[in-house]
Amino acid sequence: MNWEVAKLRLNMALATLGIVLLGFALALAVADYAFGAQFGVGLMLSILMFIFFLNIIQWLFGPYMINWAYRTVEVTPTDPVYGWLYSIVAEVAKYNGFRDVPKVYIADVPFPNAFAYGSPIAGKRIAFTLPILKLLNRDEIMAVAGHELGHLKHRDVELLMAVGLIPALIYYLGWWIFWGGMFGGGGGNGRGNNGGLLFLIGIAMMAVSFVFQLLVLSINRMREAYADVNSALTVPGGKENLQLALAKLTLSMDPGALEKFKKKSTTNQMASMLFFTNAIEEVPTWNARELVEIWKTTKVPWYAEIFMDHPHPAKRIQLLEKVSKY
Repeated sequence: MNWEVAKLRLNMALATLGIVLLGFALALAVADYAFGAQFGVGLMLSILMFIFFLNIIQWLFGPYMINWAYRTVEVTPTDPVYGWLYSIVAEVAKYNGFRDVPKVYIADVPFPNAFAYGSPIAGKRIAFTLPILKLLNRDEIMAVAGHELGHLKHRDVELLMAVGLIPALIYYLGWWIFWGGMFGGGGGNGRGNNGGLLFLIGIAMMAVSFVFQLLVLSINRMREAYADVNSALTVPGGKENLQLALAKLTLSMDPGALEKFKKKSTTNQMASMLFFTNAIEEVPTWNARELVEIWKTTKVPWYAEIFMDHPHPAKRIQLLEKVSKY
């Protein structure tokens, strides 16, 4: 196994385990102090069950809401206009060991993007917006499909939903403690009789939940990087074509990005594949190749990604250079 891939997997596992254990330990300790062990644990379990129920409902029925919001239309193998797109997804699905081809959709929205989603009742799905189909060529779309199917293959939606319970647990526990402080002290058999102190602890816990949300974003960036790796390792030409796709997506939204990166203004550049704007422009392949070459040597400051859900594109290109199979 490529060392970079092994290191990425290990980092994801350790980060996920660390967030879960640290979050539960913090929540348990604070709940015990504010409400006592018995009532505190019961409150934690109640909050978890409430959040879990809401997430399950969102997970099960979310794909139908996404289809409505993005005005998607399913593509069939015999579609006279977009049947070729289904064929691409079917080919990439075969490379990735899928027994059944995920449902393929066209999303009628004005920005270039592709995304994977689904649930046990909706099935596995992958969608491409109309602009991305116009922006990328067939090989680049295949590489993007390898990335998106990597999310389905690795069950990223389920994993991130589970890890996302931690900041929600900490926030709602802080909310309960905040109101406990407002009304003069802890409940149950709690040892915290100082309402003012509980009030401050509640505020602190809600603030800490934001820190944990940033940690969850770091997990999300790792999962995105792992999906990039999946494309490089399963799709012939996946490395080069995904790199070009990332460059074209960036340049289509910001035609001046090439000059900005030449000047090494890296900290404020777009770091996500999600672009929400109508200013889409065609991108010459040679410009995309030039940007990829610049990204290969771009140094990204550690703080550039803190609030991003995707890695900085330069980091994505550099990782792809290290792990490609083809």
